[in-house]
Amino acid sequence: MNFINKVSIASVIAAGSISTAFADARPNILWLFSDDHAFQAIGAYGDRFADMNLTPNLDSIASEGMRFDKCYVGNSICAPSRATLLTGKHSHKNGKIDNRGEFNHDQMQFQKLLRANGYQTAMIGKIHLRGAMQGFDYWEVLQGQGKYENPEFFSEKGKAKYQGHSTDIITDRALNWLSNSRDKTKPFMAMVHYKAPHRNWLPAERFRKRFEKTVFPEPETLFDDYSTRATAAHLQDLSIAKTMSNDKDLKADRWEFRDKLLNKSGLEGKDLVRAKYQEYMRDYLACVAGVDENVGRLLKYLKDNGLEENTVVMYSADQGFYLGEHGWFDKRFMYEESFRTPLLAKWPGVIKPGSVNKDLVQNIDFAETFLDIAQTEIPSDMQGKSLVPIMKGNTPDDWRKSLYYHYYEFPAVHRVLRHEGITTGRYKLIRFYGRSVPKGEEWELYDLERDKNEVRNEYSNPEYASTIEKLKKGLQDLRDEYEVVDIPQTVNKKRKKKK
Repeated sequence: MNFINKVSIASVIAAGSISTAFADARPNILWLFSDDHAFQAIGAYGDRFADMNLTPNLDSIASEGMRFDKCYVGNSICAPSRATLLTGKHSHKNGKIDNRGEFNHDQMQFQKLLRANGYQTAMIGKIHLRGAMQGFDYWEVLQGQGKYENPEFFSEKGKAKYQGHSTDIITDRALNWLSNSRDKTKPFMAMVHYKAPHRNWLPAERFRKRFEKTVFPEPETLFDDYSTRATAAHLQDLSIAKTMSNDKDLKADRWEFRDKLLNKSGLEGKDLVRAKYQEYMRDYLACVAGVDENVGRLLKYLKDNGLEENTVVMYSADQGFYLGEHGWFDKRFMYEESFRTPLLAKWPGVIKPGSVNKDLVQNIDFAETFLDIAQTEIPSDMQGKSLVPIMKGNTPDDWRKSLYYHYYEFPAVHRVLRHEGITTGRYKLIRFYGRSVPKGEEWELYDLERDKNEVRNEYSNPEYASTIEKLKKGLQDLRDEYEVVDIPQTVNKKRKKKK
């Protein structure tokens, strides 16, 4: 056991920090995080956009490091995912189950431990957790969801408004801290969080123009009919056909050619869905290209300033996203496109370049990984595991064989029913429950080896009876392991009209 692990967290916090001499030997951590960035929209993942060279800088992290192919979230929605990132705990444990409630900043978070153990810590960009941040030497974050254009930030010094596109400005503010504000005698942990490509997908003008005539390939399930699915897929309100707004989402009121195409062309049915899909992809992927360009700026800073060899660079997103799969946008469901999230990591001299990992990892593992990289003791009540052994190519023999998922935000926007589930990588069992679910409970089973698009619910197929029995036991085992408690659904009270 090394020195830092012999020192109790409490004593280190009381002392203030460890010696600079020890701290200098440890790597910097640059954590790059975006909002709603689907893994299939990164070239390195080899999906339908792979040949379009949309993300060369993100692809370079994968080629120089490791691509995680089985990284998932525990609750596919923005604020809860960020709470898990900070705490290393599932939603029911950190108290942030949906976007509506408060987050308890007083609870233990990994950055507090890093700071106490000699790291300079910074959080810049979108965090989507109300209240003042804790455990950061420097923080400057967007107000709530934040704006794409001329965004307003708040920090310990108050509010500040900057002119320009949020993706560029977040990078500017991060580079300003890295260059001018940090204590360069200490290792740093900098979290740079982009708003993009969150709805309503408003790219910088230079990227909008790049893609305005590009035709993007369609997903195989653009016209999924949910024929074998339970109630939830039929009840949802996140479809391109019905939910996506021509004006708000596709900016037809902003750009004349879209107004003509979407509102005045007479398109209907599948032709209209196809047209809306193309405009959606032009905006979404233009936002992604903006993130990629700015990731390149940060990577260049590391290289130009002699920091590249001693900095761990990691990129991920708060969850996945539907890019037309099943006819949808948004996230929330446990289906693969929103449940799975990208994770790329580069650590010179530690991670073998070009590595691909297929172990089941989850966002509950991120906090523990940062602590392990920083040689800092991991609290016993954190629920994930450090990914450092995996990064070194040594997956522990007892690494998990299944993952737990739980989505809570119903009734709410997009009308996705509450559900929990288990996946083993091949099989996925989902339990929808609560109000609006017939008989209070419905199940779906998917065999991803035979059905990678998850269009055939096999729950009623007798061939899978023994598999379902094992998965239900596995689901209960995970509930017990993570100490899952049932959280009652809230009721949206309608305001009474004044007489």
